Amino acid sequence: MEKNDKKRGLTLVYTGDGKGKTTAAVGLAVRATGRGKKVLMVQFIKSPERTYGEKIIFDKLGIEIVQMGVGFTWTKTPEEHREALKEAWAFASEKLSSGAYDVVILDELNNALAIDRFPIDDVLPLSAVLEAIQNRPSHIHLVITGRAAKQEILDIADLVTEMKPIKHYYDEGIPAVLGVEF
Repeated sequence: MEKNDKKRGLTLVYTGDGKGKTTAAVGLAVRATGRGKKVLMVQFIKSPERTYGEKIIFDKLGIEIVQMGVGFTWTKTPEEHREALKEAWAFASEKLSSGAYDVVILDELNNALAIDRFPIDDVLPLSAVLEAIQNRPSHIHLVITGRAAKQEILDIADLVTEMKPIKHYYDEGIPAVLGVEF
């Protein structure tokens, strides 16, 4: 990396079927904030109707987090999800292009782009996402999380980490754990 490239914002993707994608992004947000960086996390699936640990601590630390989803795709109607995705993308793309942040985290964007239970391309077009990634202000580090990352996103990323499950307590019937999953 050339000396001038050290100021270039990176695109980091955390994907895969294993646990830890959002957790990695949360750790990066805390680290960046500790270094005086301005951070925004936009959550595409998680709803403000539920309480998540990252929201609690981000509020205490002064890290901006906005939950714009309506939950799992089977919990609401397709139209409710489509409207939420449309609003989330409009908000996220505006914030990303503003240049006001040093780090922008698009949490579970990959999950949103992978929805196939109902059409989403007209409210969350992959082409618009790719354009926003490539045309964002050059200083912004962008973190994209979620399962099933699109190949087009992987191709333009600077770092891709795949979380791969080896063993998980879910397989033993242990449900999501407070403070570990949410």
